[in-house]
Amino acid sequence: MTIQEWSEDIVVVELADDPQFTDELTSVTELVESKPRHVVLNFGVVGFINSSNVAKLLRLRKTVSVQQHKLILCEVNAQVWGVFQVTGLDKIFVFTNDIATSLASLQLG
Repeated sequence: MTIQEWSEDIVVVELADDPQFTDELTSVTELVESKPRHVVLNFGVVGFINSSNVAKLLRLRKTVSVQQHKLILCEVNAQVWGVFQVTGLDKIFVFTNDIATSLASLQLG
């Protein structure tokens, strides 16, 4: 996992596929709990998510929203997108095509 401090209040996370994915979500959640900020999660290399991953994503989303910040998921492939659609989470999370679009949407408000 690569965590990039884009600005004082935005962090960009390049996620890896499982088994690291689960640990990375835990680390990002702890990071955001200690210092509130917007989070962009890059799913570029994530090929699959399971129910445990979904639970951790929901926890991260709750942590970020309670702090009045945003969580954006980008570069989600078709297989992972299917999981979000089937579970109805495509209506809960914010998605963009790439990191640049995510950062632009955060900076524009």
